[in-house]
Amino acid sequence: MDAVISPSARVVIVTGMSGAGKTVAVQHLEDLGFFCVDNLPPILIPKFAELIQQSQGRINKVALVIDMRGREFFATLEESMKSLREQFTIPYEILFLDANDNVLVQRYKETRRKHPLAKDGSLVDGIQAERLVLEDLRRMSDVVIDTSQMKPLQLKERLASVVTGSDETSLAIHFVSFGFKYGVPIDADLMFDVRFLPNPHYIPELKPQTGQHPDVYEYVMKWSETQQFLAKFQDMLNFLIPQYKKEGKSQLIVGIGCTGGKHRSVAVAEYMFKTFSNSETEQLRIGHRDKDKDRA
Repeated sequence: MDAVISPSARVVIVTGMSGAGKTVAVQHLEDLGFFCVDNLPPILIPKFAELIQQSQGRINKVALVIDMRGREFFATLEESMKSLREQFTIPYEILFLDANDNVLVQRYKETRRKHPLAKDGSLVDGIQAERLVLEDLRRMSDVVIDTSQMKPLQLKERLASVVTGSDETSLAIHFVSFGFKYGVPIDADLMFDVRFLPNPHYIPELKPQTGQHPDVYEYVMKWSETQQFLAKFQDMLNFLIPQYKKEGKSQLIVGIGCTGGKHRSVAVAEYMFKTFSNSETEQLRIGHRDKDKDRA
């Protein structure tokens, strides 16, 4: 029951006991790049499969959360999965989340939510009834994860291991250049001010260009203070990235600002993006918020 879901899998069906952590799981799967649909009635799986095929590869990592909230629709799950395999030839894996009864009872008491099968208000009876209904599905699942003793971060690490085949979780890093005169990016996790660097704005032939232009980039990079700063900047991120990943952070937005967001911050962001592009474990993006706002 500890098989690894293939990285090329098209569909992961997430199911299991109510209260076992499916909501947390789907949030983590979204962080791993999955298109997630929560509480999808099984009868709609074939229709969703049509959408996957019509997307022509734009949607190729999908997680469908299906559980007892669908009640009478849940009975059609086996037939719908058969349709995936035979009619659409879309491979799928079943991920079953479980927890022991005592933990499930405690979690429901903490959330004060009603169990979907607790018709007469008896939580224990509802849990036992659900376990009986899901017995065959649990048996046929590709992966079963017991979350009884897991914290959210541990579940995330386990999901990363199951879905990617690696215990290493990736951190999406977004370098964003900006101009202080247009305001700071409110979503930045880290922010660096590079206004102390020599400014190409005062060089007539460089002023119209941006930090992406080779001449401007070379001008910003040629100073000793730039090289010292970049070395310290890189060293800091090399220290921080493992710490953020250890705490379960999935995205890091690094803001780099100069006066207008056109020259120095753009060049520095480009340098950092190229430097960390050599890392195989991180997802990198770069954006220049203000580089075209003050073209002369």
